[in-house]
Amino acid sequence: MPDKVTLYTYFRSSCSARLRIALHLKNIPFTPIFVNLLRDEQSSPANRTINPSGTVPTLLITQGSDTVTITQSLAALEYLEEAFPDNGPSLLPSSPQDRALVRTLAQIIACDVQPVTNLRILKRVAPLGADRAAWSKDLIEDGLRAYETIAVKSAGRFSVGDQITMADVCLVPAVWGAERVGVDLSGFPVVDRIMKNLEQEEAVRKGHWQTQPDTPEDLRAK
Repeated sequence: MPDKVTLYTYFRSSCSARLRIALHLKNIPFTPIFVNLLRDEQSSPANRTINPSGTVPTLLITQGSDTVTITQSLAALEYLEEAFPDNGPSLLPSSPQDRALVRTLAQIIACDVQPVTNLRILKRVAPLGADRAAWSKDLIEDGLRAYETIAVKSAGRFSVGDQITMADVCLVPAVWGAERVGVDLSGFPVVDRIMKNLEQEEAVRKGHWQTQPDTPEDLRAK
């Protein structure tokens, strides 16, 4: 168990949510530091000092006199799995084939779905005259369609079999974002079923954007 874990996070950041869920799954306590994206705090000198990309999340793991700083969520998920394999469930299956499948699904979310929901990207789309929500919705659906096509062959209770993996940790906040722009999950029955199972997990409930300390009062779960 690390001596201290710090997570720079924002309640509605899907990449931050991946790490919140994973840390809860791994039963690793962490201290959140809140970075308000709507106030552009991610671009502040203080945040850029630890995260040159000017984004969230940033994960800091302190053990003794050493601190590991990770500024990309997939790299952080891999680190948590490799550094703390005995904490909570494994986020990667045992076979190389299934590991590749999990990573494929996770990268569909990270590369094809999440970027079109990123505030920095959406700000650049708006001046082009596009409807930001409609533009995001179409591209999110393309990504979920690819995820569905693969998961239909691999899914059990979750995306790959019956154990929560890195793919599921990435899928959950992506679906939250998809629902926000009006994606109808009935068009993705496998994803919809997986999500219903995931939403019963305590770690997912703890990581939900509506339950974070920095969630505005009017958006909190009632």
